[in-house]
Amino acid sequence: MGSRSILAVVAVALVAGVSADINTIVGNFALNLECLEAEFYSYAVYGHGLNDTLLGGGPGSVGGQQATFLLESTRQYATEIANDEINHVADLRALLGAAAVPCPKLDIGPAFAAAVVAALNGSQKAKDYPFSPYANDIFFLHGAFLFEDVGVTAYEGGATLITSPTVLSYAARILAVEAYHAGIIRTLLFEAGVTPTPYDIQVVELIQKISDLRGSLGSGMDQGIVDPPFEGGVYYGANKYWSKGYTANLVPTDSQSLAFARTVRQVQNIVYGAIDATQGLFFPEGMNLPSS
Repeated sequence: MGSRSILAVVAVALVAGVSADINTIVGNFALNLECLEAEFYSYAVYGHGLNDTLLGGGPGSVGGQQATFLLESTRQYATEIANDEINHVADLRALLGAAAVPCPKLDIGPAFAAAVVAALNGSQKAKDYPFSPYANDIFFLHGAFLFEDVGVTAYEGGATLITSPTVLSYAARILAVEAYHAGIIRTLLFEAGVTPTPYDIQVVELIQKISDLRGSLGSGMDQGIVDPPFEGGVYYGANKYWSKGYTANLVPTDSQSLAFARTVRQVQNIVYGAIDATQGLFFPEGMNLPSS
């Protein structure tokens, strides 16, 4: 079911006062995103995806593989996040009960490479050296960065539609965990900001370009890991003599230090890889959402 359909269903439910439908739809929207994150992290850490019970009978994913972690610390970060995301799928299935949808078909391999090609404006180097989040610690963090900030903004935006105190409590508690995850990933990337990549730019610039891509698809509301936004050239890290005024930006917020909130459509634009698309990128057949 495409994004226009979910928005139409929400609108009808609001007019009719059918709060249960709204909560079920929002809960299943969150479940689709959690399926994506859990499949990615599960493969990266354990070398396999979710079991059939957690997939809800869904088809699973393509492109996943166990990541090559050179640092034990990165492996431990990844393991903790993986276990959290797997538990989130279980939590939402328990919350939604029989109304929970199967996980949709997911792309957690080639979709990452396609996203980086898009972020680098079709760069030939990005095509010659396809990005894989399973290749090493740094690229794993880039893959995680692609998801984590989006998840935070999705929960924040979805909260405005929820009418059930129980569902809202679940959403708030998961949102908090996702924000912790995002903060960990952004901090580690900031610390690695000077590291070169195969694309003739440093980590700080690749992250800025990924953020810019998400912003172009999701109506802004996205930031890289330094402030002001990195504009290219050589980055010298957190060195007050050479940093050219760049400082850490570990918590992306608006001017009032509030987290960004995205609509369903804005989130889908990002994970589908195109504005107004109904499928694509990480969801090659679209999200699996209830029709009523």
